[in-house]
Amino acid sequence: MLKPFHLRRSAAHTKLQGLAKEVGQMHMLRHFEEDEDRLNHMHLEVGPIYMDWSKHRVNEAVMKALFELAEEADWQGGIRQLFGGDPINQTESRSVLHMALRGEAHDAFHVQGVPVMPNVLATRQAMLAYADGVRTEGQVKDVVNIGIGGSDLGPLMVTKALRAEGADGPRVHFVSNVDGAHLEAVLGKIDPASTLFIVVSKTFTTQETMANAEAAKAWLADALGVTAIPNHFAAVSTNVPAAEGFGVPSAHIFGFDDWVGGRYSLWGPVGLSIACSVGSESFQALLNGAREMDRHFAGSPARQNMPLISALLGVWYREYLGFPTHVVLPYAQDLDRFPAYLQQADMESNGKYVGRDGQPVVHSTGPVVWGEAGTNGQHAFYQLLHQGTTVHPVDLIAVKEPLSQFNSHHQKLLANAIAQAEALMCGKSRAEVEEEMRDSGASEDHLASVAPHRVFEGNRPSTFILLSALDAHSLGMLIAFYEHRIFMQGLLWNVCSYDQWGVELGKALAKNILSEWQGSNSSAHHDASTSALIEKLRGA
Repeated sequence: MLKPFHLRRSAAHTKLQGLAKEVGQMHMLRHFEEDEDRLNHMHLEVGPIYMDWSKHRVNEAVMKALFELAEEADWQGGIRQLFGGDPINQTESRSVLHMALRGEAHDAFHVQGVPVMPNVLATRQAMLAYADGVRTEGQVKDVVNIGIGGSDLGPLMVTKALRAEGADGPRVHFVSNVDGAHLEAVLGKIDPASTLFIVVSKTFTTQETMANAEAAKAWLADALGVTAIPNHFAAVSTNVPAAEGFGVPSAHIFGFDDWVGGRYSLWGPVGLSIACSVGSESFQALLNGAREMDRHFAGSPARQNMPLISALLGVWYREYLGFPTHVVLPYAQDLDRFPAYLQQADMESNGKYVGRDGQPVVHSTGPVVWGEAGTNGQHAFYQLLHQGTTVHPVDLIAVKEPLSQFNSHHQKLLANAIAQAEALMCGKSRAEVEEEMRDSGASEDHLASVAPHRVFEGNRPSTFILLSALDAHSLGMLIAFYEHRIFMQGLLWNVCSYDQWGVELGKALAKNILSEWQGSNSSAHHDASTSALIEKLRGA
């Protein structure tokens, strides 16, 4: 397992504390004035991804100290353990090898000395052949993915992002919420005779997923008869007997290993709905893009390592400048579910207060991740980003190639993305505001009362991430970039990034409460508030 790292005991930590008081408070415009070559050594280009981090509250002294922090945490050793199949998911004694799902035959991925690629490739081949059959046989017009968490957010995000590549495939719908309205809304617009349901549940016992799956099966049986069920259901699960008992033929069941975490699973059978949408060629391009980022991350030195640099900037803001959130702003409508996907990937991974040594951590860990597609967000919460009392570091994600036939729209979209990065950094001074108001004829009294409200202090950091195009390959690279950023931050924060015990307690209590409502358990004890709510809603 990964060795414990105590961030606040490191030599680099002391340096960074001092730099936070000095450099961290300097205006970024001053950094550009003092270093004319700043952009040249604060940007990277890896394949189709260009990353500019020059608009951050850092200089060479800060970056040097951050790289020293990474060295003290043995970042390269951590990568070797990750890719080497060591059981770094220590609380569950499991390897973490979702990278193998996008691997090739000659990639040396092993778990406990056993090569995993033969089984990965065989499963991939069977899954993609099935997906291509769904696309080409012409009988399936709608695919409904029933899952939750990583079994929903990843496939949903990718399917939406690759809308153009799925134009010739079936329509793909996603049902995750146990609120019956979610399922009802989908069933109301599909024909049972031309629908395929994909039930995605590792154990085939997930409460929300199985409730929706059973309801979908009953709906289909009512329309077509129970004998139709095998032709209209597929499953992604490691529990083959349960899936077969549900009515899914064994040839339509695709499994995966326990070294694949749910929120990192879209690259394998969990991505079956993606493959049904875009086809095997595009799905393989998605894998190839992620693998390219894997190789970059595992093989690049610190100053050329895109995920490492992004991770270090996040630690700088969270630990040393006290900024509590990380905002993701894709200027691409097709990426509108990307912030939600990253919320799970990041917050479920690094939202921990116990370290790898089993002791409470004494520093901040994962930030709140949030965001929305531009330009919608500009008319919603950007006011807070520009003039709120708390600074929120931003990732702006844009795409060079147009995303639609409306090229002039795309120019406006890109202009807004660039302008927001500039505005966040530069702001607008009181002198600029007053000059602007005088030029428009404002009286001195009006100027004195209104000008303070129109001042922007600026100095709000942002990373600009530019994709050459939003295709399967570049999307795979982008997702893998954030996966490795999350891993590196977990290493530095000394947390176990690949378990999620925090989601279990509420699920267990919900099961107990449900059994009370159904009359099978009346002995549970609750606080007065919980008991009152149960009584008020009993039988709902």
